[in-house]
Amino acid sequence: MSFTVIIPARFGSSRFPGKPLADIAGKPMIQHVFERACQSDASRVLVATDDVRIADVARGFGAEVCMTSPEHPSGTDRLQEVVAQLGLDAEEIVVNVQGDEPLIPPVIINQVAANLAANPQAGIATLSEPVEDIAGLLNPNVVKVVTDRYGMALYFSRATIPWPRDAFGSAAGREAMPAGFAWQRHIGIYGYRVQLLNDFVQWPPAAIENTECLEQLRALWNGARIHVAVAAELPPPGVDTPEDLERLRQLLGGQA
Repeated sequence: MSFTVIIPARFGSSRFPGKPLADIAGKPMIQHVFERACQSDASRVLVATDDVRIADVARGFGAEVCMTSPEHPSGTDRLQEVVAQLGLDAEEIVVNVQGDEPLIPPVIINQVAANLAANPQAGIATLSEPVEDIAGLLNPNVVKVVTDRYGMALYFSRATIPWPRDAFGSAAGREAMPAGFAWQRHIGIYGYRVQLLNDFVQWPPAAIENTECLEQLRALWNGARIHVAVAAELPPPGVDTPEDLERLRQLLGGQA
């Protein structure tokens, strides 16, 4: 099985401008991500960016770089531009590894690629992990996913799905994890077939996508199949804020 890893990296960020270049233990964050991706079984690893500063740094540590438009409305659009520039065939598999996950386990990069290859009816593969506490189950920032018996996504939501009617019949019932169902949190790593990416950028945003602010719902709305499996290894949290960065620096024992 052959697949390509693409690492989107934007300099502009409302919460953390310049995040991909933030120093962690003597290396820019994007280099940590790149090195992790290179430990996977990918045949090719690229950094996709719209900023020359990131491109120069990435080339400096040996990464292949693809320059993309700064006008993309989503990371998926950026990904599709890259596969178009590379001229990848419709059935080729690419894995999107976020540029703010410097500790991503290579095993889960391999996992989504292998799962997509093993499920030809799916256009996307992604991962999940168990929801283990009531706070996470009720938290709208924890995206839940429900699948069918074959591991294909039925729906993703910020809401508690499925809703445990009997257990949550009163406010008091919402103080502990209900029994009877293995709730799953979505982990945002994706493998794509190139054809799905080409189709995705032609579809207008769906009402359910805009309502939940979950881009993957556009694919479900248009009939695409998304394979979901429990992650073989749980990824540590990514870096969304400067506070996250400081915690990671302490974890790795290096300061900027």
